Amino acid sequence: MPARNSEAAPEVVDALLAASRVLVAVAARSLSAAEEEVTLAQYRTLVVLASRGPQRVADLAAALAVTPATATRMCDRLVHKQLIRRRTEREDRRQVRVALTERGRELVDAVTARRRLEIAEIVKRIPAGQQQVMIEALQRFAESAGEIRDEDWASGWDL
Repeated sequence: MPARNSEAAPEVVDALLAASRVLVAVAARSLSAAEEEVTLAQYRTLVVLASRGPQRVADLAAALAVTPATATRMCDRLVHKQLIRRRTEREDRRQVRVALTERGRELVDAVTARRRLEIAEIVKRIPAGQQQVMIEALQRFAESAGEIRDEDWASGWDL
């Protein structure tokens, strides 16, 4: 693991803030094109479940950096929309796990495909030589934030 810098360069932070505004706009556009109406927060919940597999609600709350009560309300809405399902653990009925439904997985896949296309159009405007530098820097950024790599995402784990 690389050594951590003691300070973040303000220019890096500013550049990432600008990039994040672009990415949030791309995410919002791709989500608004979805047939199912979900908020950005609800979509993030679906993405966490898609990437990490079935979760206890408390673990999902931690991954989303929200309270368990907030995660429970979010799950209630997503269950109502049939995008996730709840199951009680056989060994401990107090433990509830949530997972994507097939419909939830399809939504995540469709939104991700739209985002990928729009981001690809933007990236095509960047010279090829600079794209490799971006890959390495953005991978390090995502890893530093604890993001799970796409190739390590859950592949439809069942409860």
